Amino acid sequence: MKISRRNLALGGLAALSGLLSGYAALAVAELVSAAVRPEAGPVTAVGGAAIDRTPAPLKDWAIRNFGENDKLVLQLGILATLAALGLVLGVVALRHRRAGSAGVLMFGVVGAAAAVSRPDSTGVADGLPSLVGGVVGAVVLYVLIGRLLRGRRHADASGSGGWDRRGFLIAATAAAVASTGAGALGRTLNGRRGQDAVASRAGVLLPQPASPAAPIPSGAQLRIPGISSFTTPSRTFYRVDTALVVPKVDATTWRLRIHGKGVKRPLTVTFQDLLDRELIERDITLTCVSNEVGGPYVGNARWIGVRLADLLRETGVKPPSRGGTADQLVARSVDGMTLGTPVEDVMDGRDAMLAVGMNGEPLSFVHGFPVRMLVPGLYGYVSACKWIEDIELTTFDAYDPYWVKRKWARKAPIKTQSRIDTPKPFARPKAGTVMVGGVAWAQHRGIERVEVRIDDSPWQPADLAAQDTVDTWRQWSFPWNATPGGHTLTVRATDRTGEVQTEKRTRTIPDGASGWHSVVVAVD
Repeated sequence: MKISRRNLALGGLAALSGLLSGYAALAVAELVSAAVRPEAGPVTAVGGAAIDRTPAPLKDWAIRNFGENDKLVLQLGILATLAALGLVLGVVALRHRRAGSAGVLMFGVVGAAAAVSRPDSTGVADGLPSLVGGVVGAVVLYVLIGRLLRGRRHADASGSGGWDRRGFLIAATAAAVASTGAGALGRTLNGRRGQDAVASRAGVLLPQPASPAAPIPSGAQLRIPGISSFTTPSRTFYRVDTALVVPKVDATTWRLRIHGKGVKRPLTVTFQDLLDRELIERDITLTCVSNEVGGPYVGNARWIGVRLADLLRETGVKPPSRGGTADQLVARSVDGMTLGTPVEDVMDGRDAMLAVGMNGEPLSFVHGFPVRMLVPGLYGYVSACKWIEDIELTTFDAYDPYWVKRKWARKAPIKTQSRIDTPKPFARPKAGTVMVGGVAWAQHRGIERVEVRIDDSPWQPADLAAQDTVDTWRQWSFPWNATPGGHTLTVRATDRTGEVQTEKRTRTIPDGASGWHSVVVAVD
């Protein structure tokens, strides 16, 4: 069937109408979300719902392949999908005007349902941005297609073979300009909503800790090019979470509630309450359970905060070993995330804390300002709740938090691991002495020994940097007499309990990756 040039042009303009209707829907939704809350926007709501429903292996794949850009990829994917659907609905509307417009409206309904169903939803108002945006998008498509059909009828009646584009172009331009203005205004207003939070962070002056961290030993940082810094700068510290929009919480209005099973005296504290308490300062290495063997999702920082065990004891909580009735602490974030932590681990004497500072400054927003939880020796998904606002004492039998519902392990002590930082995979060092170096970690147990193997030769001991504490990683080095040709370098560590890092390779699910890290190099 031969399609006329005029019909092709009409189809293209109809597709453009669908695209403009989607643009209008998103722009208006952005503006309405400024009156509700930024997290209620359709892209954020649908993206969050998609994350919640994504199988754990697929999430793991996304983190492994996209790293900290996984959320950006998801958002771009949502926008690309909406654009494609808008183009299709525009073409459909050319023949079925009401059906195409109804399709745009349905996407608004889907966005509203996603917003209301989110764990952090504040109620039905969260559905308004998507609903209003869907209505506006449907009207825009209906009007634009109407202009096209009017022009086509005029051309058919006159027999001229052409048609009047003027009315369509005026309507399309008006829709594009109005949508751009609405979107810009929405972004501006949403940006202002976070100004109080930014101002509250700028006004924080961290007190001197009552229990400062010991000075880092002079030999803890090896002077080997390419090796990870002993203290990870805050700006490069890894970030893995499910928040599409980083929460900006005003410290002056923030509250933390402690309640639940075994709590005799429920407690609510403010940010200032925490600053007024006895603060501790500690160097602690954190590790994400999504970290593959040799991966980047591990970092060491100096944290300042309040001992979590002290707060729990103040409410009357006892660990199970002392007759306590709760064995799980469920931490809730302002974005609805839930993490479950063994009460016994929190109260066994380790430096579990509610942190308010990182590397000498208040927490950044991406790392949990105003307050986050951390427990040395446990993977982040069971211990490192950011933007925390609620702690409930319960049992593992009674409640499964977010990640456990998705088949991750309930308890997750960090496995003994080591990594080669230098030379990098497929490097081409010169023959002679090549310094091999990296880091090893076994939080709350400490590193006793690191060994290196060249190809299939026997294991040889590496030189260890000074140990700071058992809760921090430890650097190591090995002077290798490199000979020309291809070689495989492998590392393994032994912790202070005598446990040797296992060779057995496992994926990150359900309780963290295991195996030896190797790199292949070609010596010139």
